[in-house]
Amino acid sequence: MSIVKGFFGQKNNTTASAENVDLDVLFKEYYDRLVYFSLQLIKDKDQAEDLVQDAFIKYWNQRESVMQDKIAIKNFLYSTVRNASLNTIRHSKVVEAYIQYQGNKEPEEAPVIEAIITAEAVAEIHAALYSLPESHRTISIMGYFDGKKNQEIADELDMSVNTVKNKSNAPLN
Repeated sequence: MSIVKGFFGQKNNTTASAENVDLDVLFKEYYDRLVYFSLQLIKDKDQAEDLVQDAFIKYWNQRESVMQDKIAIKNFLYSTVRNASLNTIRHSKVVEAYIQYQGNKEPEEAPVIEAIITAEAVAEIHAALYSLPESHRTISIMGYFDGKKNQEIADELDMSVNTVKNKSNAPLN
């Protein structure tokens, strides 16, 4: 889970109207999610970033043919990234061995849907984390993402174990 730590920034609460969908707003809202989604499929962060950038370019070039609705745009971007990721998998030397092992079958649809759900869930978790006060966020990250025990966190942050417990449990209440 450490690969996703810090991968998603604060969730952008700006909503774009159906008439005026701003590319910058879309990019800020969906870029990290789409990179993480693609990364789950192709296991190469740089290539995943390239595929996502290409998806935004494709959207921009075809924006007249895509309904100007956030859900339609989100579906277009996820479909584009998914298709580009699957095309990358088909042509990758590393994955050729995997394809031969699987009897030349394409990846199943279920892992793709699971990857979308995971990317969205991780984005929401990180948005929730970044909505916490700094001290609560630091303790939560150290405890849940870094796997540290309360005593280790207390020692590292120079506070009592009870304070750590209170601050780590406060967001759950």
